Amino acid sequence: MKKIILLFCFSPFINYAQNSDSLFIKKMSDDIMQNGKAYEWLHHLTKKIGNRLTGSDAYNKAVEWGKLIMQEAGAENVFLQECTAVNWKRGKNDIVAITSLNNKKQTTKLNAFALGNSMGGDVTAPIIAFNNYEEFENKKDEVKDKIVFFNYPFNQTNIETFLSYGENGKYRYNGASRVAKYGGLGCVIRSLSGSTDNFPHTGVMRYNDSFPKIPAAALGLKDADKLWELCKTNNVSLNINTHGSFNNETIVHNVVGEIIGKEFPNEFITIGGHLDSWDVGEGAHDDGAGCVQTMEILRIFRAMNYQPKHSIRFVLFANEENGTSGGKQYAQEAETKKENHVFALESDAGGFTPRGFGFKMSDEKIKKIQNWLPLLQPYGTTFLRKGGGGADINPLNEKFKTPLSGLSPDSQRYFDLHHTDNDIFENVNRRELLLGAINMAALIYLVDKYGL
Repeated sequence: MKKIILLFCFSPFINYAQNSDSLFIKKMSDDIMQNGKAYEWLHHLTKKIGNRLTGSDAYNKAVEWGKLIMQEAGAENVFLQECTAVNWKRGKNDIVAITSLNNKKQTTKLNAFALGNSMGGDVTAPIIAFNNYEEFENKKDEVKDKIVFFNYPFNQTNIETFLSYGENGKYRYNGASRVAKYGGLGCVIRSLSGSTDNFPHTGVMRYNDSFPKIPAAALGLKDADKLWELCKTNNVSLNINTHGSFNNETIVHNVVGEIIGKEFPNEFITIGGHLDSWDVGEGAHDDGAGCVQTMEILRIFRAMNYQPKHSIRFVLFANEENGTSGGKQYAQEAETKKENHVFALESDAGGFTPRGFGFKMSDEKIKKIQNWLPLLQPYGTTFLRKGGGGADINPLNEKFKTPLSGLSPDSQRYFDLHHTDNDIFENVNRRELLLGAINMAALIYLVDKYGL
């Protein structure tokens, strides 16, 4: 009976708080949809600066641009955080071509990109094709002096396409070294996508230093299908001619803006995306979208005169694509300075319509925040569930067990564009991009106000 009386007494305060939160979030939403700068900023980042490979002049220009935008958006402090990163260059145009079919010479070029961090080479050899590693291991004795083609298909039955990307990733990441282990001369893979186009996808790979560093490339999907069919009934030879190389490590920077908390200035909430991209396309969805959404939240908090309880950091991370040194350095400096990081949120899944948030924290904490869902649902969030974070913020969890979250936009089109020439500004929708920022701003507001 006492519990019922207490609930009755406090329920008006609970309702008032929810109504107050709802009004504040609606005001943020209205302002962002009408006055938001994220789309305009993304246009400048993609069209005036372009793709931003770590170590490139374009990346350094993006750092200066990001610093300026943070200052204009009203950050109390803006600073650059230095870190050391790998400096891989693609070099000349990549070539993958069929050179002979049943011993008859020809030259049929295929749409292909060398994989990021791969070393260049010029090899011509017979090709042997496999669907998966199991088939490959069963015929490993046939691999020597050949080029291996892994044609592992994107699993179209997964509605959540990041699951398929995770399944396919091993062929890109370590396929070349597995081929080299058995004397293979080169490796080509089917691009990590379920699309219907022929854009090749690049992305990071890593060599095992115990084996030769052979050239590795990814094929566009239509050309992968063509090559697969040819290999079924014909003797096919292939040429791989790529020019990737590493220069000396380079100095790059995270861009960090701050709003200082009024109650807990030494407790930090981090929001971020990664400023680098691959050297193809414009890095619009990956991850220009996450960067401009991060800065949009800074802009709206200042426009609303919102004074957070905790200090909030807005971070454009360096070197996510082929090393993650920006995220590691951010966490390392936090450890050195004995900072208390209470929450971190990342947007690195594209600028599509927001669907929800995934969290890396205890089931108990996730259960407690379910009462926030009605406040977020009007703007597209349908779930707050376990399983989230991001490559740039994961080091905070590894060092401090900081609770993490990642924005989960609709994923159906992401891997059509990801790491391709087609990841351009024109393929980002303004409303979808801004809706992502609204949901992120609302979540940060609730975490700041109520904690976890």
